[in-house]
Amino acid sequence: MKRIDHMKYLEGMEEIDSDILDRVISSMNDFDADNFTRADVKEALSKENISPRDFQALLSPAAEEFLEDMAIRAQKETRKHFGNSIYMFTPLYISNYCENYCIYCGFNSHNKIKRSKLNFEQIEKEMKAIAQTGLQEILILTGESRKFSDVEYIGEACRLASKYFNMVGLEIYPVNSDEYAYLNSCGADYVTVFQETYNSDKYETLHLAGHKRIFPYRANAQERALMGSMRGVGFAALLGLDQFRKDAFATGYHAYLIQQKYPHAEIALSCPRLRPIINNDKINPKDVHERQLLQIICAYRIFLPFANITVSTRERAGFRDNIIKIAATKVSAGVSTGIGSHSDEVAEEKGDEQFEISDPRNVDEVFQAIKDAGLQPVMSDYINLAIGK
Repeated sequence: MKRIDHMKYLEGMEEIDSDILDRVISSMNDFDADNFTRADVKEALSKENISPRDFQALLSPAAEEFLEDMAIRAQKETRKHFGNSIYMFTPLYISNYCENYCIYCGFNSHNKIKRSKLNFEQIEKEMKAIAQTGLQEILILTGESRKFSDVEYIGEACRLASKYFNMVGLEIYPVNSDEYAYLNSCGADYVTVFQETYNSDKYETLHLAGHKRIFPYRANAQERALMGSMRGVGFAALLGLDQFRKDAFATGYHAYLIQQKYPHAEIALSCPRLRPIINNDKINPKDVHERQLLQIICAYRIFLPFANITVSTRERAGFRDNIIKIAATKVSAGVSTGIGSHSDEVAEEKGDEQFEISDPRNVDEVFQAIKDAGLQPVMSDYINLAIGK
């Protein structure tokens, strides 16, 4: 295929003075998971605070036979720092128009799906319906299109969300720090960005057109968000796009370096595996099995004991019900990845979904599953006292 200059910033993209991405990529490239031994894993598990190299050991094939020990340690760290609390939220997709060509994503601009964008009246109806379930945290998502969902449109959605929810998150296209500051002033509390894969060569082959093809601009989004006064940031690789152990390491190490530089920031990790999409016949995922996903999540928890870890409805109900007993602290409920799916009044506006989900349970069912696990479902533990919010 014809190569594109995916490392060169486009006009209007903010470049920041930071060496974090270079450090992440360098350490990831040096990481050879097959070089670690049983002794390395045992040494890592014996430490109270583990190093980035210990984190690599816990992600290695050698650690697979220590999965039970890792789960016990992860559970200990989770209960120590989070008690029995499991936080609940739901995503709200407000537009699925996209200008990127990412071959693994259902929203990509070349995929022939039904496109839709909610107006503000419809957004508010959706939010009212979600709020009636008792949830106090919402994650607002869009396709990556400044034309159809510009920053002002997203900002107004945040203002509406602030009327109904104590916590408002965003999963949108990356923007500049001043735009993150604007969205924060509109009511957004945190930003999650999926880097997809930290292998820039692989990234290039997966992102064929659009602003998303610019690898470093996306990778520095969390730091720009914190520069723009966001309270928290989330990190994720889409496991299965490339070598999952390397991507898991890069994700955790990226979060670790951001936490060191911005100690006030709330850090979160998501653990998505590649899921089927509409019209997907162009990608062969590198399968990540449930035991390997469990290993990754336990390694995240041991390396970053204070980080929230989210396990979404990409995973089946049984896996989610078990992982909250060990390491996950946040789960979604009542999920649809389509547009206009929460309110009956907006149902006719529904656009196609981004990917298939595996856990279709509603809020009440997930709430009860958390209680059945002996844990405490939490709708919100945050009260925003900011004037005007």
